[in-house]
Amino acid sequence: MLVALTDPMDPAGEAILRAAGHQVELPGAGGLDALLARADAVVVRRRLPDDLSARAPRLLAAVRQGVGLDMIPVEDCTAHAVLVANVPGANADSVAEFVIGQMLSAARRVETMHAALLSAGWDRSRARTAEAFELRGRTLGIIGIGAVGARLGEIASAGFRMRVLGHRRGDAAMPGGIERVELDALFAESDFIALACPLTPETRGLASAARIARMKPGAWLLNVARGPVVDGEALLDALRAGRIGGAALDVFDVQPLDAGHPLRALPNVILTPHAAGLSGEAMVRMSVGAAGEVVRILAGERPRSFINPEAWEASRAKRIALGHPAAEVLPA
Repeated sequence: MLVALTDPMDPAGEAILRAAGHQVELPGAGGLDALLARADAVVVRRRLPDDLSARAPRLLAAVRQGVGLDMIPVEDCTAHAVLVANVPGANADSVAEFVIGQMLSAARRVETMHAALLSAGWDRSRARTAEAFELRGRTLGIIGIGAVGARLGEIASAGFRMRVLGHRRGDAAMPGGIERVELDALFAESDFIALACPLTPETRGLASAARIARMKPGAWLLNVARGPVVDGEALLDALRAGRIGGAALDVFDVQPLDAGHPLRALPNVILTPHAAGLSGEAMVRMSVGAAGEVVRILAGERPRSFINPEAWEASRAKRIALGHPAAEVLPA
C-alpha cells in the first residue's frame, strides 16, 4: 500500500513502513494532491485540505506525526471512513523543556544580554543583569494539562520550586505539584503563563484582551499551542504599551511569520519558528509512533490513539469496496 508523507520523517519511522511492505512517497512534481489521489494512508506534518476525502478517495488512514489534530479535517475523515490517529506524548519532554528555556531566557535576560554584548560591549551587556530574576518562588500558570502541561509542571515545581497553577478541561485530578484554578485567576496571579492546549472552538481566543489585561505588569505569555489561542491584536497592544513583561511565541496565526510583522520590531518578545517539539529525540519518537499507527491501521487493526472510533465499521466496509482485506477477517 502507498503511504504519503506530507513532509520527511525520521528514517527510523520510514524503515518501519517499508519493513511492513508499504511504499513510502513524498510529494513530487504533481504536489501533495497528486500523491493523495493514490494514497492508502497519509502521515501528517502540515495542514491537510478540508475536502481531503474528495482528493484522496482510497485513503484509509490519516495519522498525525505529533499531537495537534487541527491539521487533519477529522469530521471529513469520519464521514468518509478514514481512521485518524496521533502520537500523544511523543514530544512532551521536548516541548516542556523548550518552555523552561523560554522562561530562563526571559528571566535572566539572555537574549538582550547577547544582543547588547555584540552591539554595545561588555559593560552595557552586564548592566542588563539589573533586570534579571530567579524562577524559584515565581508562579507559572499552565493552560492545558495534557502530557506537555503535566511534564512542564513537574519540572517547574520539583526542579525550580515554582508555584504552579493549572487549568484543564473536565474535572480530572491535577498532577501532583499543580494547583487547579479558574482561567481569570491564572492570568491574574501568574508570572509566566504557558499555553499548551489544543486549538478547539473553545480555546480559540482564550487569551483574550480581557484576560491579557489581568496579567501582572512584568508577566510573560508563552505560547507553544497554536497562534489563534491568543487574541493577537490585544497581545500586540499590551507588548507595545509595556503593560506586560513580554511574550515568547513559537506559533502564530499565519505561518511562516510574515517578514513585515510588527512583532519582529518589539524588544520584549522571543520569536521561534514552531520548533518547540522538534528535538532530535522527539522526531524519532513521533516518526516511529506515527509509522506504527499506520502499519496497524493498514493491517486492519485499531490504532492505539484512536481519534474517531465511530468510523471503524465504515472503514471495514470501505476496505471491501477498495479490494483490501475483507471485513470478515478483521477484528470487530
